[in-house]
Amino acid sequence: MHKKGYSLDEPAKNSSRRIFSSRYAFYILAIFIVLIAIILGILIGRYALCKTDKKIDANKKVTPEWDNLSPYYLKDGDPAIREELMNSIDANNIRTYLKDLSENPHLAGTPADLKQAKELETFWKKHGMDEVFITPYDVLLSYPNTTDENIMNQIQILNGSGDIQYASPLYEDILDPSENKSNVVPPFNAYSAPGIVTSSELVYVNYGRVEDYRYIEANTSVNVSGKIVIARYGRIFRGDKVQQATRHGAIGIIIYSDPADYSNGQTENVYPHSIWLPPSGTQRGTVKKTDGDPLTPGYPATETAYRLEENDPSMKLPAIPVHPIGYGIARELFDKMTGTAKLPASWRGAMNVTYRIGGPLNNTDWKVRMRISTSNKRRKIHNVFGIIRGAIEPDRYVLMGNHRDAWVFGAIDPSTGTAVMKEMSRVMGNLVKTKKWRPRRSIIFCSWGGEEYGLIGSNEWVEIPSPDMQNTYSSLYSKWAYGRPDEEDKTKPSIDVAGSGSDFAPFVQLAGVPICDISYSTITGGYPLYHSKYETFNVVDKLIDPGFKYHRVVAQVIAEVTRRLSEDLLVPFVVTDFSLKLQQLVTLLEHEYGQLLSTNNIRMSELHNVADSFTKSTTSFQKFVDNLDMQNPYEIRMINDQMTLLEKAFLDPQGLPGRPFARHVLFAESSVNSYAGSSFPGLVDALFEIEKDPNQTQRWNVVKKHFSVILFTIESAASTLREVTKFM
Repeated sequence: MHKKGYSLDEPAKNSSRRIFSSRYAFYILAIFIVLIAIILGILIGRYALCKTDKKIDANKKVTPEWDNLSPYYLKDGDPAIREELMNSIDANNIRTYLKDLSENPHLAGTPADLKQAKELETFWKKHGMDEVFITPYDVLLSYPNTTDENIMNQIQILNGSGDIQYASPLYEDILDPSENKSNVVPPFNAYSAPGIVTSSELVYVNYGRVEDYRYIEANTSVNVSGKIVIARYGRIFRGDKVQQATRHGAIGIIIYSDPADYSNGQTENVYPHSIWLPPSGTQRGTVKKTDGDPLTPGYPATETAYRLEENDPSMKLPAIPVHPIGYGIARELFDKMTGTAKLPASWRGAMNVTYRIGGPLNNTDWKVRMRISTSNKRRKIHNVFGIIRGAIEPDRYVLMGNHRDAWVFGAIDPSTGTAVMKEMSRVMGNLVKTKKWRPRRSIIFCSWGGEEYGLIGSNEWVEIPSPDMQNTYSSLYSKWAYGRPDEEDKTKPSIDVAGSGSDFAPFVQLAGVPICDISYSTITGGYPLYHSKYETFNVVDKLIDPGFKYHRVVAQVIAEVTRRLSEDLLVPFVVTDFSLKLQQLVTLLEHEYGQLLSTNNIRMSELHNVADSFTKSTTSFQKFVDNLDMQNPYEIRMINDQMTLLEKAFLDPQGLPGRPFARHVLFAESSVNSYAGSSFPGLVDALFEIEKDPNQTQRWNVVKKHFSVILFTIESAASTLREVTKFM
């Protein structure tokens, strides 16, 4: 998912460009958890200029064609501004912002969410933005019933007479006075199908992955069809758990957080005394598989947009009831289950209860009932933008931002990111306001709405027809990561494939934008209090980052990256890194599927050939860039144009097989886990369990067609790096 960065002070010749090689996101490991969803991006236009380490002599005579061109247009920004930028970022300000942002719940589409949008608009107008505006979208969101306890979402155990023997609590426990707010939404999974379903059996399916259902089918006599299943959170996106349960015929799914995954294997030293999830802690979240507004797929949700009917099956919303619970409730349910306890060790969590696959409850006439009253409603969400106009290239942009909406208080997700962004925008805006500095390119601060419901705000913005987004280069950075080296070259950071976990996804898949996810964390898989009501200011202030030292460091890193992106003359990419990654992906594909492909007359040698051709093109191109005449603005423009086309060259406008809105043929989220990335995703999806498909000819035709698309796409990408008259 993410790219790691090189030191900003690295002395190597290409250090200033290697920081941002290609499109991958970086993971960072640090001492404390400070998950900060910051998005940075750069939209470089057709006439973009580029950065170099070469010194430019302002007095040197240049070619007569641009004799009168001021040296100001051919040099990087003043690096002296760096110190003032770094020193002006104040940890106390970040703390103050976070306390205010997380004081009250601000669920998307609510008055509290709009209030924060307007407050951010006022803040940016005060602190030097040249322009500030709010963009609304009318979208389909999802909410639980909060007014009638007789129909609110609940898990119940009924006896043979239908009397309730156990009913799950409607809300999480109040463990700290700061949580006692009237507008805390009860735990729910957005876009769950409503309804009441009852089953005499409860089946435990571990994480609810493909391999977990395979284990049940191969090793037990349990049939999931017609049953309610219970799965634990983790490993894959919750929407994929629902998808797998539906495919196997389940009539409902309960998802819980096991202490093995969210409480460090214990249940005593938990919140509010530590960062570990307490028994009542419950992870909210969407279970919709698609990104963006479900009513306007592929188009922005403006007032004039055509909308699908809310019951249109093409939206592919969940078809069964879904409900999240904490491990305190899960323990009650497991305690009433029967069935085999002979499970693999990997299936056993850390609750003080016997883990079983399940079957009839221990009172044979008892039943499990899910009562779900969640409903979908059209509501308005709002994106907020603050713009610092560039002095030389105002039509090229550096985008940075994160989403604003939260399931409850959101002190970690997303408000740490908003607090950091506010402080950065304050410092940069005031430098502009006092006329000490103005970037070469425009900087746009972005606060996305509706992210928690499936990246809606950012997705709708990318879907708006725009010459900048369609015809220019985009580079998006979010959550920086550092400290985990590459397995083969320890001097370089590890590069992973992006999934679809945050606002960056539409930029990658719809616009061909590089992304980077930035955070300081000791936990690579998230944080224990994720999407619970216990994500409060006190957790961050007292347990995670007392003094907000790490918040300040993150702000400083991103501020310097933003300054470099907005002022450097040469686009900071090294295209040979892309070809190196491509070669690694081809080798991995051959290792996993080479024999299967060969048996079906698909030659991996063809893929090796186009990958080698791409490598030669990147090597030749990089040599030219390294010796570029930085006095020649036309050469700079030409090279920059070629680099800006590279990422977009890997997009297939037709989309991946069966996934029209996933268009990157090399990188996309996995079809069975939207949190994880997949290489050659269209091909891997087509090959997934292909041996079980009764129509082998049709399935292999899909594989062969997409393999051809991959070959063509890589060849096309290589051609964008050749001399402009040698693209054929």
